[in-house]
Amino acid sequence: MSTIGSYTARDFNLSALKGISDETLEMHFKLYQGYVKETNNLSDKITAFIQDGNVDQDEMPAYSELTRRLGFEYNGMVLHEYYFDNLKTGGGTGDPAQKSTFLQAAQSSFGSYEIWKADFVGIGKMRGVGWAICYENPANGRLSNHWITLHETGNVAGFNPILVMDVWEHAYLLDYKPAERPKYIEAFFSNIDWATVESRVKIDTARRAGA
Repeated sequence: MSTIGSYTARDFNLSALKGISDETLEMHFKLYQGYVKETNNLSDKITAFIQDGNVDQDEMPAYSELTRRLGFEYNGMVLHEYYFDNLKTGGGTGDPAQKSTFLQAAQSSFGSYEIWKADFVGIGKMRGVGWAICYENPANGRLSNHWITLHETGNVAGFNPILVMDVWEHAYLLDYKPAERPKYIEAFFSNIDWATVESRVKIDTARRAGA
């Protein structure tokens, strides 16, 4: 990533979500702000190493540790922005419109929207902490759902994130017991901003049908 310039934490207006308390959001926003701060901090430190156009051998251990850590912090920042962006107060019925491009993409990729949702929800219920992400393959428009661990582990190179769900415990622990993650996932779906999800789909129905 570029080491020139810094990132600024964004503001998200998400109060009064269904099943996700403002207290949870406040804690979650602070965590996100921490990722932004640490991304900038690590970028500054890496810049100091490479300023002379060279990384000396004796600098390599420290440089390597900073660079590996940057992947975690940077993806933590970016994935939280995807997550907050695909939520909306009063998001709707929980499912996309019948004629939406996303629903058609899910049908084309999984056979039905219901099968796509069962797979996505199933990934979200998996043991451990991480992310459930629906990606679009830019080559053919097909959707696939993936489990992402530690922000930077498991992301699919070149694919477009379409729907991002945080299933780290901080996303729901103030509202639900650890064993009640399915209730949080239901709440997540009731707050999805499907217009934002729709805007992330890059390939139209005609191109997808011909893939």
